[in-house]
Amino acid sequence: MSRRVRRKVANKGKEKVVLPSYPEIETEIGEEEEEEEDVLRSCRAQEAVDWTGLPDDTVILLFSCLNYRDRASLSSTCKTWRALGLSPCLWTSLDLRAHKCDANMAASLSSRCANLHKLRFRGAESADAIIHLQARNLREISGDYCRKITDATLSMIVARHEALESLQLGPDFCERISSDAIKAIAFCCPKLKKLRLSGIKDICGGVINALAKHCPNLIDVGFLDCLNVDEVALGNIVSLRFLSVAGTSSMKWGVVSHLWHKLPNLIGLDVSRTDIGPTAVSRLLSSSHSLKVLCALNCPVLEEDPGFSGARYKGKLLLAHFTDIFKGLASLFVDTTVKGKNMLLEWRGLETKDRNLNDIMTWLEWILSHTLLRTAESNPQGLDDFWLKQGAAVLLSLMQSSQEEVQERAATGLATFVVIDDENASIDCGRAEAVMRDGGIRLLLGLAKSWREGLQSEAAKAIANLSVNSNVAKAVAEEGGIDILAGLARSMNRLVAEEAAGGLWNLSVGEEHKAAIAEAGGVKALVDLIFKWSSGGDGVLERAAGALANLAADDKCSMEVAQAGGVHALVMLARNCKSEGVQEQAARALANLAAHGDSNTNNAAVGQEAGALEALVQLTRSLHEGVRQEAAGALWNLSFDDRNREAIALAGGVEALVALAQSCSNASPGLQERAAGALWGLSVSEANSIAIGREGGVAPLIALARSEAEDVHETAAGALWNLAFNPVNALRIVEEGGVFALVDLCSSSVSKMARFMAALALAYMFDGKMDECALVGSSSESSSKGLSLAGARRMALKHIEAFVHTFSDPQAFASAAASSAPAALVQVTERARIQEAGHLRCSGAEIGRFVSMLRNPYSILKSCAAFALLQFTIPGGRHAVHHASLMQSTGAARTLRGAAAAATAPLEAKIFARIVLRNLEQHQMEPSI
Repeated sequence: MSRRVRRKVANKGKEKVVLPSYPEIETEIGEEEEEEEDVLRSCRAQEAVDWTGLPDDTVILLFSCLNYRDRASLSSTCKTWRALGLSPCLWTSLDLRAHKCDANMAASLSSRCANLHKLRFRGAESADAIIHLQARNLREISGDYCRKITDATLSMIVARHEALESLQLGPDFCERISSDAIKAIAFCCPKLKKLRLSGIKDICGGVINALAKHCPNLIDVGFLDCLNVDEVALGNIVSLRFLSVAGTSSMKWGVVSHLWHKLPNLIGLDVSRTDIGPTAVSRLLSSSHSLKVLCALNCPVLEEDPGFSGARYKGKLLLAHFTDIFKGLASLFVDTTVKGKNMLLEWRGLETKDRNLNDIMTWLEWILSHTLLRTAESNPQGLDDFWLKQGAAVLLSLMQSSQEEVQERAATGLATFVVIDDENASIDCGRAEAVMRDGGIRLLLGLAKSWREGLQSEAAKAIANLSVNSNVAKAVAEEGGIDILAGLARSMNRLVAEEAAGGLWNLSVGEEHKAAIAEAGGVKALVDLIFKWSSGGDGVLERAAGALANLAADDKCSMEVAQAGGVHALVMLARNCKSEGVQEQAARALANLAAHGDSNTNNAAVGQEAGALEALVQLTRSLHEGVRQEAAGALWNLSFDDRNREAIALAGGVEALVALAQSCSNASPGLQERAAGALWGLSVSEANSIAIGREGGVAPLIALARSEAEDVHETAAGALWNLAFNPVNALRIVEEGGVFALVDLCSSSVSKMARFMAALALAYMFDGKMDECALVGSSSESSSKGLSLAGARRMALKHIEAFVHTFSDPQAFASAAASSAPAALVQVTERARIQEAGHLRCSGAEIGRFVSMLRNPYSILKSCAAFALLQFTIPGGRHAVHHASLMQSTGAARTLRGAAAAATAPLEAKIFARIVLRNLEQHQMEPSI
């Protein structure tokens, strides 16, 4: 997020914020601003405004505040504006980084480029197209992402632009550029003053000597992060005032210290991120008569010498991690009477400036922004103290530079230095809060409101990363950042929209920000982004889907997502996008949309969207674990709707989810939980339950029941409980060793719900329904199974009894047995209550089975059945009324009274049955008998 205009002061409350300048506008802005404000006030006062009647100067001023795309659009409004839109002052600089610039696009712009002086581009394709701009008067070229630019392309560019004074390629490495192309620069650009190249493999002496010979005005050279540079030849460029070899390896510092001090005009030298030692630094500082500033940030060999200090070299400034950067900069200002903490800011505010000092400070800004960004990217150990004490403050100061590139890199540096684990989106909270403490949030949001799209994207990226910290996120929201990010998310520039979506994604983690994002129009902006960049924009799609996933977790916001077309957009991503990151976030968003089945219709809406269920089923087969996990989670939530449940099965969901469960025994607990949960949801249908058993789903669920994760215990136990309702599946569970797994859950799981459902599954298996299935087959086989079943039954009943006893209080039971007072029953209920069990929803067949179990010959099954019915009917439970209604329809009250009065029934069964009867009375569902 970022932007600027020529030395303009904007009032904000009692503060004055100095905004940087537009290099496109050569005239001073002062009276023109007042004139523009008068015109706009006049226009607002009229009901009908004829914008085409504005003065030409005002129109040009308005055009200057727009990005290039909007300028071109407004130029097509009328003939007058078309002519004004071609004004040379609007086209002295051009930033093509956000656009896919090919030969055709460049040719269409060529009519505006006769007076083009400054050009910024990104990538090899744009580099190839530069010559078609026909901008013969180009003086400055700056290129990013230059890894694929070849010698041929660079040679062609410099051959067509002989007036070139500045050429910068970086900060990424120019891997395909060799010394041949640099020699072409020397021969073709005699007016060259500044040359900065990054990542060149080899810069030989002949090439450097050619620069010295043919470019007599060359005063600023930067060979950064290069593998090999001829140190001797660099000493021949006598015109040099500023030199940077930051990050360049294989430097012979003994040669450097004996030669470079002879450069007569060298006043600034940057050796940051190299292996220079204290001896070479001392010799350079002591021997060079012209050298004023030596920048040696992040130089480990130098920093490891505890006795070294640059303070003894009078009139020379050494900038290193162990020096005070701001204090050092202040030492350059001999005539400055007021020296505050931040000389970068004070220097910009000086009314009169020394030209030489101005050149030094301008170069230092660029050097510092580049070095701090590179240091943040490599994230070396041991710099926490530096970042907290001065690094963050320096970056914030550089964000207020008048150099757009410096501002961008400073914002990118802030976005980068706070991240300590990019894979898991972890940031250093101390660094993030240091940025916030020094006013960084307001500065970043100010840049985000600029018209310059390069600054917008970098500022938005910094805000996004910093907002991982909840305190920073709160500050961003309080400073109006949500409205700004929502606005940037509507940008036609994909890079800006992508970073803004990332900011909304991180902010939407906080529950307190979700409503504000929706109110700012963020939901619709994010949905629109998906349609706008449905192809070719994986980064923006992942961030938009991730933000929508967070928002969809909120009930109200989930409805807004659906109303904005979010269901269709997310299903489209799940069906068509090949990026695993996008698939994961789209599936997560659909899962969250489907999670509010009791409060809105989104669950059904997702299931009814064409291709949604098929796409999610297909995603469970992804090679990426995160995609499989979120797809299974979505199917789990969707399976709570009856129609979705059957449609998932028809789409191949049973086979896919069984295969997923079979493959995830060693996967993360999250995937295990969702795989078992999706099978649990599908198995609510008896037909699906039978299909799961037939497809081999029993064995993997038993394996998942043995997981160490509590959440997996619950979902696996729930699925096995549903499967055990079918006698054939119950037998399969026994044959696969499931009794032991369920017994372990019932007796030792940390989760009460897992223990409860394991007990219910065991009760289903041994209430007699499975016995007929066990007797089918040969006599020898049945005999063997009979022995196995008998032992398994004894073990199961023993652990069911132990489980029920854990919810029994002998004193409370005795009191309840001796008294019919409600208080006694309430005391038993509170001890027996399993809070989460109130969320379970049983069918009529399941309720009927527990009612019939009250007449089972095994007394412990009577107690277990009564205990289960108690959980399902406790007033306040989500489905308690539904369960009470089912019990009414099956005449359960009579059976319950019989169980409560049976002389041979265990005390637990009697007391629990009485409580269930009381629950039915409270629901006013019991018929008169």
